[in-house]
Amino acid sequence: MDFLWSLFSPRRKYRHYARVDQSGVCRAFKHCRQAPTGHEWVEIVEENCTWLGRPLPAHARLHRAAGRSAARAMLII
Repeated sequence: MDFLWSLFSPRRKYRHYARVDQSGVCRAFKHCRQAPTGHEWVEIVEENCTWLGRPLPAHARLHRAAGRSAARAMLII
């Protein structure tokens, strides 16, 4: 029965992340469902191999609006 429910439940999408060093240079990419741990990972719109070894362009960073979890966290505090 769980299999049938899994067919109709929404799945979380994979998101793109770039590892940026202290000087803003892109060092690696990651494609995963949850945000990687560490402050050096930033969410990006897409993976572009030409960014490796170069400063990450400002338009590449994804700026998300405060979602439900952020609003809920503010209520708890």
